Amino acid sequence: MNKTAQHLQFLDPKVISKLNNIEIKARMIVEGFITGLHKSPFHGFSVEFAEHRPYNNGEPLKNIDWKVYGKTDKLFTRKYEEETNLRCYIALDVTDSMRYPTTGISKLEYSAYLAAAFSYLMVQQRDAVGLTLFDNALRYYARPKSRQSYLIQLFKELEQVVAQKASFNSRSAQAPVIHQLAQKISRRGLVILLTDFFSNIQPLDELFPALQHLRHNNHDVMIFHILHRATETQFDFPNQPLILRDLETNEQIHVQPQQIKPYYQEMLQEYTATIKRKCREFNIELIEIDTDTPYDKALTDYLVKRKIMYK
Repeated sequence: MNKTAQHLQFLDPKVISKLNNIEIKARMIVEGFITGLHKSPFHGFSVEFAEHRPYNNGEPLKNIDWKVYGKTDKLFTRKYEEETNLRCYIALDVTDSMRYPTTGISKLEYSAYLAAAFSYLMVQQRDAVGLTLFDNALRYYARPKSRQSYLIQLFKELEQVVAQKASFNSRSAQAPVIHQLAQKISRRGLVILLTDFFSNIQPLDELFPALQHLRHNNHDVMIFHILHRATETQFDFPNQPLILRDLETNEQIHVQPQQIKPYYQEMLQEYTATIKRKCREFNIELIEIDTDTPYDKALTDYLVKRKIMYK
């Protein structure tokens, strides 16, 4: 396999899902992405690593990494205090609707691996990253830090939430949680929300004022709207009677897929159009993505946003 094909495979969600742990997944996604940047005409992004920097004359010799010197014949010093450029808050929706589909790669798996890749990339760029996990309550909150060792803690939480079984009682109630998050973060930063926007108990008219709370506090907001393309977007089910079960309430309905498909797609289009309109109103960046999308699409969108914020 040539190097181009190799870096592309590590951007494929199906390939990534087969790797052993989330730290390896994150590293492979980011390394594949960086390789792709170097091989493409898409320039303008600097992906710098935080562990080392070139040695400057007059600095203490004790900080030189002699192992690196032995391999490269160049002097580098270890960085003990990393400069933080950006503070990023990743908020991951872990409600049971995100555990769909129950076979293959779920929206939650895809989002968790993407959150891990974001975290890994940010720390390499000397940015600080924090993590929030929520359903109808704030289940986990870690404030942003820029230390490499801090990633292990975040990866552990992401691995645990993916491994958990569906509870059938974590119904979506995003607005109160986002208000709570807005109160917790005082320093300006970038908030990345990963969600499917599905809720049985909360209309969009309640969610967007909560997102406005973040904007009012001068945070930039990016939302990755994540769906399963084959069934949730295209409603591509076999033409036979089907039982649909709500993963958040365990309620079931019997349907004929081909009969309701046009109505479902019309309602979904109206719903997503409303989300787009409200995001424009509140100056929120919206990225629509599905679980088949290679990870470089999301990472590129993030870097574009980062570049705009730090021109």
